[in-house]
Amino acid sequence: MDNGERLQAMVTGYRVSAALSVAAELGLSDELTAGPRTLGELAGAVGADEETLGRLLRALVAAGVYDEADGNYQNTPLGEGLRSDVPGSLRPLARTLQDPALWAAWGHLEHSVRTGETAFEALHGVDVWTHRQRLPQQNLIFNDTMAALSSDIAQAVATTYDFGRSHDVVDVGGGRGVLLEAVLTEHDHLAGTVFDLAHVVAEAPKSAALRERWSAVAGSFFEELPPADAYLLKSILHDWSDDRCLDILRTCAASLNPGGVVLVVEVVLDRPGRELGAAFSDLNMLVLPGGRERTEQQFAGLFAAAGLRLIRVLDTTTRMSILEATKA
Repeated sequence: MDNGERLQAMVTGYRVSAALSVAAELGLSDELTAGPRTLGELAGAVGADEETLGRLLRALVAAGVYDEADGNYQNTPLGEGLRSDVPGSLRPLARTLQDPALWAAWGHLEHSVRTGETAFEALHGVDVWTHRQRLPQQNLIFNDTMAALSSDIAQAVATTYDFGRSHDVVDVGGGRGVLLEAVLTEHDHLAGTVFDLAHVVAEAPKSAALRERWSAVAGSFFEELPPADAYLLKSILHDWSDDRCLDILRTCAASLNPGGVVLVVEVVLDRPGRELGAAFSDLNMLVLPGGRERTEQQFAGLFAAAGLRLIRVLDTTTRMSILEATKA
């Protein structure tokens, strides 16, 4: 592929995203779990027009998502990643693009670059959180996305960080508690609390064995947190401006038990080998919630302003790192 072809593929990359989003919404990879199926069988199963579904599948076969032989379609390893039942499934993430408001916000990126404003809010008049709360199905898909994307990261955090000095941990903004469940499973001396807004917070872990060490508390991390030896904040700070991050971190500092730690799990900019993903995640924060990805130095500055001190940064086997801070 020469530079012109490569650039053209980048310019038209939104077409691939749209095709994958439709495949995910229809559940094509789920329908192919048991093995190859004909176009007619797939069209009937997912409620699609056979001729136009064939056109979609032609494109996704060319992209390497599905295989076709003798009129039968099956998943490739890429297509398997869109199944609902695989760990770290990308089906929920692909389905988020079915929300026209998100598509439109990315089309408003130039406005953000020129003004510094959040594209979504500038275009739609409300922030992305309010938008999702008004659309229960979109909110559910978003929560599914967060849970799916947390699975690999959760295990990496649980095995990378030594929680031996902590007795209890709070998963701040923990949603369905995927991260907390992994940490409690790996460290059987810990008790844990998942903390989030009332319409999000998980009441119980999937594993019945953890329920005696598990609690759930609803609230706002801008206001108050349950006291703990360790606070986990995964993919929280990147959603917010520096000022709002300071509010969150000051809440952590005020509630943290003596000798406790604040563990921020985030993408860190300029980490070797992770530059491309981190840079585009940073743009996503600009377009949708209005936050940003940050460098280690920027995180250190936030911690210091909130009365905390960055101790170290631990890289995991995933795209995310663990930033450990204590009270200054």
